[in-house]
Amino acid sequence: MTSMSRARVARRIAAGAAYGGGGIGLAGAAAVGLLLAEVQLARRRVGIGTPDRVPNAEGLYGGSLTTAVDAPLRLVMLGDSTAAGQGVHRAGQTPGALLASGLAAVAERPVELHSVAVPGARSDDLDRQVALVLIDPDRMPDVCVIMIGANDVTHRMPATRSVRHLSTAVRRLRTAGAEVVVGTCPDLGTIEPVPQPLRWLARRTSRQLAAAQTIGVVEQGGRTVSLGDLLGPEFAENPRELFGPDNYHPSAEGYATAAMAVLPSVCAALGLWPAEEERPDAARREGFLPVARAAAEAADEAGTEVAAAMPTGPRGPWALLKRRRRRRVSETEPATSAQRR
Repeated sequence: MTSMSRARVARRIAAGAAYGGGGIGLAGAAAVGLLLAEVQLARRRVGIGTPDRVPNAEGLYGGSLTTAVDAPLRLVMLGDSTAAGQGVHRAGQTPGALLASGLAAVAERPVELHSVAVPGARSDDLDRQVALVLIDPDRMPDVCVIMIGANDVTHRMPATRSVRHLSTAVRRLRTAGAEVVVGTCPDLGTIEPVPQPLRWLARRTSRQLAAAQTIGVVEQGGRTVSLGDLLGPEFAENPRELFGPDNYHPSAEGYATAAMAVLPSVCAALGLWPAEEERPDAARREGFLPVARAAAEAADEAGTEVAAAMPTGPRGPWALLKRRRRRRVSETEPATSAQRR
């Protein structure tokens, strides 16, 4: 699917989500029917070796940075097993812990991490998760990171319904005063046990959903980071290093790679990134685009951020597309050493 055709499909899905449509699925019913046998086979072949217990990473990071003036920043993780960190054994290896540590180092103040993410969650569970986040008006988060979408694809949730639930979640969190960064649906075509043609279909539909998610999120005042290609070529080239023992969830290094793609956007959302980094760089093909086109381009390149930029124009809302430099895992070592208690 070309970038322009993906933009058209994503715009149609997002419009259906906004105006109550529900008939646009992630794949044709006939194609899904033909692939049911392969889906069942793939499901039996993944999931073996995954730790049942998700490490509890909640707590205070960068505790040594506490001052009488600065209260801790509040970071909340929402979403599915990727947001929760399923597949690793230690709390410090989860994306929430990595983001909290990195944010504490950049902000030079402590970060309090809370998570309501649940393995297996689909976008319709975000209603419940957001309610938990907003239950205490005296403890509103400063920034929320949502990672969701993979289970929507594997369970064939209609894309319009998926995007509608995500958009509603972002709107509720933004209304409460929280910044929101969404890691869009990863590229499921990289999962080793999934055979062709199901792998091709998984790649196509997950990227299609990621683009539609971006439109819905940006229109509600959030920003997105593409995880598709991040979990694509890099994972395909290094599956033993970046996938965990079940060949489905990321390994510790895989989560670190994903977290470091999201961290710059989290910092930018909170106004912590250097001003020169916020200006679009033409040499990196950054700039202002119609949101549907920006969403389609972001779905094809990892670490690409899309954020609202200007009012609606003749071709719809516009967005700023940023290809933020992703730091290597080794470059984040000082950040991940922040104290937790």
